[in-house]
Amino acid sequence: MSRELAVRRLGTVSYGDALNLQRRLVDERRTGEIPDTLLLLEHPPVITLGVKRTSRANVVATPALLAARGVEVVDTGRGGDVTYHGPGQLVAYPILDLRPDRQDVHRYVRDLEAVMIAVCESYGLSAGRVSGFSGTWIENRKIGAIGVRISRWITSHGLAFNVSTDVSAFDLIVPCGITDRGVTSLERELSRPIQMDEVMDRFVGAFLDVFERVAAA
Repeated sequence: MSRELAVRRLGTVSYGDALNLQRRLVDERRTGEIPDTLLLLEHPPVITLGVKRTSRANVVATPALLAARGVEVVDTGRGGDVTYHGPGQLVAYPILDLRPDRQDVHRYVRDLEAVMIAVCESYGLSAGRVSGFSGTWIENRKIGAIGVRISRWITSHGLAFNVSTDVSAFDLIVPCGITDRGVTSLERELSRPIQMDEVMDRFVGAFLDVFERVAAA
């Protein structure tokens, strides 16, 4: 029998507020106060650093430039390297209990990739994986990044999928520490405007399918 997934669309949320919310929800999921929950939101411009030692070095913009553009830099505690979040980017934070049947970190990351691949395919775009790198790619252009945290099989953090993101903002960093590949967005690939709510609808459908969940009433 499929487990329920509560979906919460939060609009634009500061990174710090989203981090605090995730911490609270992880505790509530662990004690069974809430079902599996998927947070969908956007962040104001922010650069987030993962646990890799190279994260801070991969911020190539000067502090003055970051301040002028209003971009915050935050240590996160998630896996992975550095990434950028900003308007037009769908950020998904799943708060899931992977017990008893999905206790496999690699499978979890592959499943998050599969959700983004399915969203791209729903728009007629051929997306996939690149060996040695996490995330979702269209040829050599990254459209979705992943950085997760799993504590006693409860997940937090998650993924960032570029819908109408200003990809020039990624010039402020070496995205995920990868120097020889580009970044793209759904709008860039389709050459037309895309509504975030529409993408969220497709994302939720793909997430329910991949993770074998049913939407909570």
